[in-house]
Amino acid sequence: METKEAITALTALGHAKRLAIFRLLVVAGPAGRMAGDIGDELGVPGATLSFHLKELVHAGLITAEPQGRFVCYRTAFDAMNGLIAYLTHNCCAGSPEAECAPVTTACAPGDACC
Repeated sequence: METKEAITALTALGHAKRLAIFRLLVVAGPAGRMAGDIGDELGVPGATLSFHLKELVHAGLITAEPQGRFVCYRTAFDAMNGLIAYLTHNCCAGSPEAECAPVTTACAPGDACC
């Protein structure tokens, strides 16, 4: 991941509702969630939800799959893992004895983090 992509992703996650949406989709795993379900779960009105979902899609953190008249949103786990790797790339200057390494360095659908 390049710096510009990381900034876009972090900017998208820098809003409380978008962060809540993203975390909800991480929990949903590969099945994702329908837009209406996300709005109901988080109490976000449709127009506001659409704006936040668009920002997360633009940042590459989630994907949107039309299913008839509805849209299913899923976490883009490769992008999420890329952001984590970018943020921790030079963690503690590579000192193996340091305790700054993340507990989970990658997440894939079906892993314990999902």
